[in-house]
Amino acid sequence: MGIVRSLIAAFAIVLATWPSFVVAEDFPTKTIRIIVPQSPGGATDTFGRAIGQKLSERWKHPVVVENRAGAAGIIGTEAVAKAPADGYTLLVTYEGSQAINPSLYEKLPFDSVKDFEPVATIGVTPFLFIVGPQNKAKTLREFLDLARADPDKLNYGSAGNGSVNHLLGEMLKVEADVRIAHVPYKGAPQAISDVIGGHLDAAFASAPSVIAAVQQGLVRALAVSSAQRVAISPDTPTIAEGGVKDFDVNPWWGIFGPAGLSPSIVSKINADVAEILKEPDFQETLAKQGASPLASSPEQFRALLVKDIAKWAKTVKAAGIKMN
Repeated sequence: MGIVRSLIAAFAIVLATWPSFVVAEDFPTKTIRIIVPQSPGGATDTFGRAIGQKLSERWKHPVVVENRAGAAGIIGTEAVAKAPADGYTLLVTYEGSQAINPSLYEKLPFDSVKDFEPVATIGVTPFLFIVGPQNKAKTLREFLDLARADPDKLNYGSAGNGSVNHLLGEMLKVEADVRIAHVPYKGAPQAISDVIGGHLDAAFASAPSVIAAVQQGLVRALAVSSAQRVAISPDTPTIAEGGVKDFDVNPWWGIFGPAGLSPSIVSKINADVAEILKEPDFQETLAKQGASPLASSPEQFRALLVKDIAKWAKTVKAAGIKMN
């Protein structure tokens, strides 16, 4: 009798797990939609389209990127939270939206951790502090000296209130003890355009979104936010080198699915992304954008998200920023 019960129990386990294996083996069978909650032309859009193209080639099915910008990434992120948990709607986002918004907004229409399945990290990339070619400052130290000499006269732009660009500016102001006015935009490209045109003194912009303008001489990169210099712009000093000790911000980008997504699908996408990150041409694509590949398991990605939510909560509180 005991043997029969053991066989029945074993069979029940097989039946319980069988559907997930079938799902993983069959996935995908149709077009996959990647939602990018930021504007076209920015870093998130760049990485979303790059990984989408590679996944499409690997899966032999179209991967369509859809930009749903607005409300600091909330609109597009909410769309994924409410999408069917079948793997055919994914979110490509970054630390700025997923880890900062929980501290900025009291009533988000989703929980950044509970309503999503972390699937795979893609890469990390620093931000560049840029000024226009007409700006007098040739180094970060010179810019900070100008700011100290005339408080609140200089300004910096961001991709919007509460964005990484904004908080980087606030961190710089606190750490360097300067007063610089913040000018929020609806996206990083608009801020970069106004720096180029001389309508804005400076801006923080992710390397992918601004490196072309730097290389063309349209803007000058005074500093990079990471602890080390980056290969794509080796002559650009770090903010720490510019006199702001221990400054180090190097945000991640990654893929999420709606909560409840089959573990087998999560594992498949994670494994496929990990293989893509090893491909020389994809690494070259990242390098051209000033980014480095970052591979992790779904469990490691979740732990990273939770840690960064706590990290940014301290920054938001110190800056006294609160969104409605």
